[in-house]
Amino acid sequence: MTKFFYFCKWKAAEGTFTSRKPATMKLAIMTKPSFFVEEDKILEALFEEGLDDLHIFKPGSSPIYVERLLSLLPENTHRRITVHDHYYLKEEFGLAGIHLDDMASQRPDGYRGNFSRSCNDLGQLKEAKKKARYVFLRNIFDSLSVPNENASFTMSELQAAARQDLIDKHVYALGGISLDNLRLLRDLGFGGVVVCGDLWNRFDIHNETDFLSVIHHFEKLKAAVG
Repeated sequence: MTKFFYFCKWKAAEGTFTSRKPATMKLAIMTKPSFFVEEDKILEALFEEGLDDLHIFKPGSSPIYVERLLSLLPENTHRRITVHDHYYLKEEFGLAGIHLDDMASQRPDGYRGNFSRSCNDLGQLKEAKKKARYVFLRNIFDSLSVPNENASFTMSELQAAARQDLIDKHVYALGGISLDNLRLLRDLGFGGVVVCGDLWNRFDIHNETDFLSVIHHFEKLKAAVG
C-alpha cells in the first residue's frame, strides 16, 4: 500500500480514533545492509549531530567486517550501538545491546544485557515486548530500501492495536518511515521510529563522497521526533 493510501485511511478515521500521541518519539537509525567506503565517516558525523541509537544490520556479513567498522568509530559512540548479529561484539566493544530479528530467535545462553526484538505480527506483539528494551514492529509502510517489501497492516489494524495498548512507548515503527509519516506514527502512539531508506537513499555509495545531504536530513528527522 502506498503512503497516500495510508494518509487517506487515516483522515477518514480521524473522527473515531483517540490519539495516544507521546510527548516525544525516539529515533533509531539502521545501517545499510552492505558496507561502503564512507560509512564510518557518515556514522561518526551522525553521532556528532546527536544520534543516540544506531543499529548495525549487515545480514550475512563476516564478523571481521563489523569489527572493522566498530573499530573505526570513536569509542565513546559504542554505548549507543546495537548489533543484529555477531553478538559477542556487545561485550568486546561495550555496545548498548543486541537485537533479535524475529520472534523465533533467542538470546545467547547466559546473556543478561539489553536486547531488543523485531516482530511483524500484531498478535505476537504483547509477547514480543516481554523483557525486551523495545520492539521493532516491521513493515508499517512499503519499504523505501527493499524492493517488493510491502506494508503488513492496514491503518484500521494499527488503530485497533493502539486502542488495545499493544502500540506504546516500547514499540518502534519500522518500514517505510520518513518525514512524511512521523506525525501519523506519533498519533498512533509509537514510542519510536526506525529510519533506514529515507536517510541512506540520499547518498549514492558508488558515485558520491559528499554526504552533507544525509546529515541535513538526519537533523530534520531528529527535530521532527523531538
